[in-house]
Amino acid sequence: MELLDATIVNTAVPTMATALQVAPLSLKTVLTSYTLALAVFIPVSGWMADRFGTRQVFATAVAVFLVGSLACGLSVNVPMLVASRLLQGAGGAMMTPVGRLVLVRTFPRSEYIRAMNYVVIPSLIGPLVGPLVGGVLVHWVHWRAIFFLNLPLGLTGLWLIRQHMPDYRAAHVAPLDKRGFLLFGVGIALLSHVLEVFSEHDWNPGPTTAASLGAVVLLLAYGRHARRLAEPILHLELFRVRTFRSSVVGGFVTRLGIGGMPFLLPLLYQLVLGFTPWQAGLLMVPQAAAAMLMKLLSARVLRLFGYRRVLVVNTILLGATIAAFSLVHPGTSVAAILGLSLCQGFFSSLQFTSMNSLVFADVGDEQASKASTIFSTGQQLSLSFGVAVSSLVVALFIYLSGGHPGEPGVLEGPLHEAFVALGFLTSLSAAYFALLRPDDGSNVSHHKPRAAVRRPAHAEA
Repeated sequence: MELLDATIVNTAVPTMATALQVAPLSLKTVLTSYTLALAVFIPVSGWMADRFGTRQVFATAVAVFLVGSLACGLSVNVPMLVASRLLQGAGGAMMTPVGRLVLVRTFPRSEYIRAMNYVVIPSLIGPLVGPLVGGVLVHWVHWRAIFFLNLPLGLTGLWLIRQHMPDYRAAHVAPLDKRGFLLFGVGIALLSHVLEVFSEHDWNPGPTTAASLGAVVLLLAYGRHARRLAEPILHLELFRVRTFRSSVVGGFVTRLGIGGMPFLLPLLYQLVLGFTPWQAGLLMVPQAAAAMLMKLLSARVLRLFGYRRVLVVNTILLGATIAAFSLVHPGTSVAAILGLSLCQGFFSSLQFTSMNSLVFADVGDEQASKASTIFSTGQQLSLSFGVAVSSLVVALFIYLSGGHPGEPGVLEGPLHEAFVALGFLTSLSAAYFALLRPDDGSNVSHHKPRAAVRRPAHAEA
């Protein structure tokens, strides 16, 4: 449901911009507000699951998501839509990390990739049909229908949760770190606001500088606070575990590049190439189909080559694929575009599977909720910042060309340059993954490197 909603909204951005009488780049707030809410509220998801149980928290999250979806469909302007997306994000913040926590506590590490794929492959039906369904709905019905579609799905999900969801909870839960939640949440919100403001054509340097300094101060204050507290909202000591650190830090940089693609591709297909929303949706379907196929192969690939080699090589290939979209022009054949979409689906799917499974390789069950919270927070932050960064890069290149975001025909060159920049940014994370050891994560991937001796499970750098 979350993935379906995200892909539908991305496809509908140009149509929604026309209906709400704003520039397409202005609707980035609709996308970033959702992922920002995820990043702000995810830190409490682990504590909530330990305190109230995974089943109750997951069911409540789905219910809040449904209310937010209904509010989105009834929105009459951008501020109301953004507020509704924040409510959606507050619900979605509890869904992914709690679901991942259930998998970690139910299956041994040696079976985690297989169990994760059983869950992820059906969920990829959303990205598979989402772009097409979104294009059809906004073309023949109305953009509001893309949010109302969540209602029957969510009600079905609530019934399934009550029937089948395991209910894990901790025997002893420390009080919620309210000060840490406030420091981190406000700091991240300010940082996201700064990135969004930077992408505007005109911005006031005074308030923007003040907000930037405020974000840095608050986040540094949280770091100091977390080191002094026994049970902070985000347990930073987990970064001492090498495999966990590589997954979170390397994955953050990788997703900065990938995160902007769902925002930029509909703009390329519809505003530069001239496709209708449903045609643009069709062009994005191969990506999800390739992702589903790679999920079936990812365990074998990791077993043959190991995490380090896969992450280094695949990250470079993924970055090159993103940059290759800069070659797509109005005269480019549909077959070539579909080929790029397939490559992006293959490489991004393998990348996500590798990063998402490595993060728990050397983390014990008693730390699973803490690890899931930090990893999910970093994941959503990077995706949110990815949209903001991609919009910032496009706006910057528009500004350098002397144009204005609202002018017709001004997007093609800046979009192409943005794809190159995002591809380069994605490839940079390969350098961090290269710091892994050949046998890292072998307890999950079953990879047996030559002449390698497995280090203790909680090996530190």
